[in-house]
Amino acid sequence: MMTIRSHDQFNTTVYDYNDRYRGVHNERRVIFLNPQDMAERGIKEKGLVNITSHFQGQQRHAEKFIAIPYDIPRGDCATYFPEGNVLVPIGSVAYKSNTPTSKFVIVTVAPVELPIGTQIPTSQRVTVPA
Repeated sequence: MMTIRSHDQFNTTVYDYNDRYRGVHNERRVIFLNPQDMAERGIKEKGLVNITSHFQGQQRHAEKFIAIPYDIPRGDCATYFPEGNVLVPIGSVAYKSNTPTSKFVIVTVAPVELPIGTQIPTSQRVTVPA
């Protein structure tokens, strides 16, 4: 997993919940996944997923991110910064700069099983291009 910035974001300041670069509107708690990876893992477009990072026997968790199919290499995924920061291992840093390795985080992604009849609140709906 890598963390990325959206269109209306400068460093850590988020100015808007829209990302015209990637066609995402009204949401930032998303994960961009390769469509083939999604199909193999039973992850539905706009379905909720839980993400777990793995580093030196430690795990960090982020729940209920919205899965977005995206033209990204197989085996890779991306979340927005700072929403994905919780997954970045504290002890994983670059050799010379000592900065967090937020562009190389090993994660597993699992679909969230909602009870039958559960409606996703409007606040968790995301608009993406068809």
